[in-house]
Amino acid sequence: MPSAAPGPVGVLGGTFNPVHLGHLRSAVEVLERLQLASLRLMPCAVPPHREAPECSAQDRAAMVDLALRDEPRLQCDRRELERSGPSYTVDSLAEIRGELGPQRSLCLILGFDALLHLDSWHRWQDLLGLAHIVVIARPGWELPQQGVIADWLKQHRSTDRASLRSAPNGCVLVEELRPLDISSTEIRALLAAGRSVRYLLPEPVLSYIEHHQLYQRVGAQSEPAEQPPGSLNGS
Repeated sequence: MPSAAPGPVGVLGGTFNPVHLGHLRSAVEVLERLQLASLRLMPCAVPPHREAPECSAQDRAAMVDLALRDEPRLQCDRRELERSGPSYTVDSLAEIRGELGPQRSLCLILGFDALLHLDSWHRWQDLLGLAHIVVIARPGWELPQQGVIADWLKQHRSTDRASLRSAPNGCVLVEELRPLDISSTEIRALLAAGRSVRYLLPEPVLSYIEHHQLYQRVGAQSEPAEQPPGSLNGS
């Protein structure tokens, strides 16, 4: 009897500035709900649609590595830190597709807000030629009813999770999660105010932040941060 085809590979990009328990819990739920073989958290170096984070790309990736060290199904993918210029998702997916081959299912995981602005992404219409897109929606979500994204969804949306395995790419699936109400923005603000962020992020990540004096309040002494190497979702 032939062995079963390997499960889909998921990719979740973002600034992860810093990575927190909300990111990690959502990642585990998506991985198990969609029966992914693995899920890669892919920190971007220079996000195309927002200002570059004040924390270096290398520090952000190091924190992701620490956060994932006890969960082998989740991995940190550093490829966008190794390229110069903006971190375009389509370029990363093309590289991963080349590594996986043409038949392996590949899933790009997006937040709902990213979906609504997807037509502003670099070569966004090429994404489904490389991967499926899984949109993570909060309770009360509502898909756009008109416009470019609405028309695109009508053409490509699937409601069957099995579609992620029956083809290597090409469909859009919406999954509703109830994520933990934690944000990187809130964590940075608390740290800048000198307040505790314990239990909002993994202890090894908190220890890294404290050791490297990241996100300190104005006027605090800090070590010089390493600069990003010239360079969506999960800020």
